[in-house]
This record gives sequence, C-alpha cells and structure tokens, in this order.
Amino acid sequence: MDKWVGVYALAFAGAMGLSAGLTVVFRRIAWKTGFLDLPANNHKGHAKATALLGGAAMFCSWLGMLALGWCAVTGGWLPGALREVWSSHVAGMKHIILPLGFIGLGALLAVILGLIDDKWALSAKSKFAGQFAVALLAVLGGGVRVNLFLDAPALTAAVTVFWIVLMMNSINFFDNMDGLAAGTIAIAMGFFAVIAALNREYFVATFAALNCGVCCGFWIFNANPASIFMGDSGSHFLGYLAAVVAAQVTFFDKSYSLSRFPVLIPAFILALPLFDTAMVVAIRTCRRVPFWIGDHNHISHRFVRMGLSRRSAVALVHLMALTVALGALPVFWGDFKTGAVIVAQMFLLLIIITVIQLHLDERNRGGD
Repeated sequence: MDKWVGVYALAFAGAMGLSAGLTVVFRRIAWKTGFLDLPANNHKGHAKATALLGGAAMFCSWLGMLALGWCAVTGGWLPGALREVWSSHVAGMKHIILPLGFIGLGALLAVILGLIDDKWALSAKSKFAGQFAVALLAVLGGGVRVNLFLDAPALTAAVTVFWIVLMMNSINFFDNMDGLAAGTIAIAMGFFAVIAALNREYFVATFAALNCGVCCGFWIFNANPASIFMGDSGSHFLGYLAAVVAAQVTFFDKSYSLSRFPVLIPAFILALPLFDTAMVVAIRTCRRVPFWIGDHNHISHRFVRMGLSRRSAVALVHLMALTVALGALPVFWGDFKTGAVIVAQMFLLLIIITVIQLHLDERNRGGD
C-alpha cells in the first residue's frame, strides 16, 4: 500500500498539471473559433462571453495521461521505485486494456454528445438517446456493472445503464455555478481513490486519482470568476466518469465489513449532486414543467437567495459534499453499530437540508 502512494500522487499531479495546461490551450481555441457561452440567456448568471471548451480540455488531458501512463509502465519510463511497484502488474494491465478502451470510447462519445448540445442545443429525446448509447457501450463493452448481489445479469446491466445516465444528467444539472461541479467531482474522485486503495484495488485507485487531478487542474480556471466553462461536454464527461468509477470500486466484502452498509458509500460520496437532482426534478414536476428545463431552484441558488455570495454558496456546497463523504469512511471499516449511526446521521443531515430548501421555496415561489 505505501509503495502505491507514490503512484497515486504521480497520477494526480501529472493529470492536474496537464489538465491546467490544456485548459489554457482550449480556452484560446474557444475564443478563436467562437465556441463561447454568451450571456444572452443569463441562466448561468455570467455577465460576459465565456470560453466553452472545458470538457474537451479535460477529456484530452485524461486521455493523454492514460496514454502516458501506459507508455511509462510498459516502456520502463518510471523511476526505479515506481517501476518496481508496477512490474508485477504489467500482465494484469494487458487484460484490462480492452475494457478500458471501451470505457474510453464511451467517454469520447459523451464529450462529443455534449459538444454538439453546446453548439446546437439538442432536443431532450436526442440527448437521452445519446446518453443511453454511451451507457450501453460502457456496460456491454467495458464490462461496467453495479453490484446488486443478485445472479441476474440482465437486471444488473439495466440498473448500470440507468446509473450512468442518471449521473450524466445529475452533473449536467449540478453545473450551475462557477467551479461547483468540477470541485464536487474532484472531492468524490478523491474519496473513491482512498477507498479503492484501502481495498488494494490499485488500478481503480490510480484511475480515480488521475480523474481527481483532471478535475483540479480544470477547476483552477473554472472557479469563480470562471474564465472557461465545462459545458455539457464537461458535465457529461465527469458524470460518466463518476458513474464508472463508483461502479468499479468494491464497497462490500465479508472479509472486512461486518454489515452491508458500505453499499451506500457511492450514494454518500455523490450525495450532493444526486440529492440536488432529486429536489429540482420534484419541484419541476410539482410545477408541471419539464424536468430537463433549467431553473434557479438548485441548492446553490437557494444559498444565494439566503444572502451568500455565489463564491460562498459554492464553497458551502463543497464543504457539505466533503462532510457527507467523510461519513463514508467509518461506514466502510466500522462495525454494524457504527455504520447504523453514521447512515442515520447522513440521512438526517439531508432531511435538514430538505426542510431548509422547502422553506425557502415557499418564500421564493417562482424562482429568480
């Protein structure tokens, strides 16, 4: 485990540096090509045109790091200590190259789908069809599966497709303020990396650490005031990665867990975007408007209506995401009583947030 910390740190730092550098490059490309988010429809609250190729920047840095990592391991480019760590796993890497290729293809298609939507505003049906195709590719080609503890492959595959589509839309909805989605997914990927590392799932932990670095490098330029947006291409990409990583990590094993509470860990780590999606869909449904039409009823908007600045609202959401995700760790290694208390505490915290949001909804009916 200790030797692998260097691998995780290298994956994170390399991805962060490459992501930051390519974000600057793609920001220039966006301005030169006119791929901008204009403030004519001021749903996002920005007052000036902003570059809109953040998703492409993150994807290219992610793909570049995967390629560099593969070459470094198979070509012997790593320093002596890290080369020793990887040497016994090269054979295992060859077995995952095909599934990883399908996962990478799914990521590419998710980004392309988002870019098309950013440029030409796809209909809801077309977008959902594209998301379904991306999820199906990850499940059938990449072997991504949500563990349901059931011997029902068809049901497991269907649930996994739903999970991937859900996460892509959740992060799409959640990307409503500068730095919000990128920071939240960075936190989530960090926790997935820690849990996978504790499970000795070295490849998954390295993959999650790499994803965390990609988010952090982009966040530098996406934080308030943002000079580049991720767009639908970025939200689709990050939602897809979050769903895939959550499905790949093993959260329950009888050898170390005394209860089945750990199966809730993905819900804890991704609680804020999932919870926010549930709330806005419920509100839009009650108001009899299509749930895919954006509004200002997200948790971040509600914090702004409470008097916080947009930057403070984002910081508060990140702190909440960190707080809820921290609860996943004692659930992971604790006994039944510890897990039960933490699970109850997390649900109560979400209920408190719900009560606050519903109260504000009554006071501010109709949104901004």
